[in-house]
Amino acid sequence: MTSYPAAAIRRLVTTVKFMKALVRPPGRSYVECLSCHPLRNSIDLKRAQMQHEVYRSVLANLGLEVLSLPQDDSHPDACFVEDCAVVHGRKALITRMGAPSRRGEESAVESALGEYLVTKRAEAPATIEGGDVVHLPDRLICGESQRTNAEGIRQMGEWLGVKVDTISDEGMMHLKSHVTYLGEDTFISTERYARHPVLEGMGVIVVPRREEYAADTLAIGDSVLMPAGLTESQRLVKRAGFDVISVEVSEFEKCDGALTCLSILL
Repeated sequence: MTSYPAAAIRRLVTTVKFMKALVRPPGRSYVECLSCHPLRNSIDLKRAQMQHEVYRSVLANLGLEVLSLPQDDSHPDACFVEDCAVVHGRKALITRMGAPSRRGEESAVESALGEYLVTKRAEAPATIEGGDVVHLPDRLICGESQRTNAEGIRQMGEWLGVKVDTISDEGMMHLKSHVTYLGEDTFISTERYARHPVLEGMGVIVVPRREEYAADTLAIGDSVLMPAGLTESQRLVKRAGFDVISVEVSEFEKCDGALTCLSILL
């Protein structure tokens, strides 16, 4: 029988293990994305495509098998595949987007995930998007937001068979813009939700107000992908014991997207 040090056992319990990442590069219509960002009109498609290529390389270098869908030129936001499905264990809920213009993006994602997981579609009147769902080993935290409603949360928990805690805020587009899970019982959060009851008992790194975009991180094992240029937030995460990989995502920020939005981990 193999024995593990206590610290190693804790790491196994508190870290979600992923083997694959499903991605989709930005299509020709990407510049028409849904966005309230002040720099939305300065989106550089070629630069976005280059940044996405680097993103895919980082995932592959971390040991993930990268599954790449063809670009979808008919849906400007289609590169943000995370919103199309919620994966837990060997199941996936195929979402019903809160933004009607995005409905249809999920079909190719459903086909791809169906090769590895048992899938089911969310049904009206549910709305739910993966950008609202924070994954922990033993539960999910879901935002009840502009894009996800209570019925969507109910259907997700029922199908995936997992406990779901909720952070409700009608003024929030996606929860992951404010809170993500780093592993090791540690979150990174904006001040807005850092003291929310669902995070009680966990470690919380609070990003500076001028670096709130840094709250959307992508944790893979002990490595944490963070947006380039947000040095104070990166320093805080390194000080907490995580390896930080800085990734340039400027053209996705302009579309109100971030690191987690660009992949589905399974």
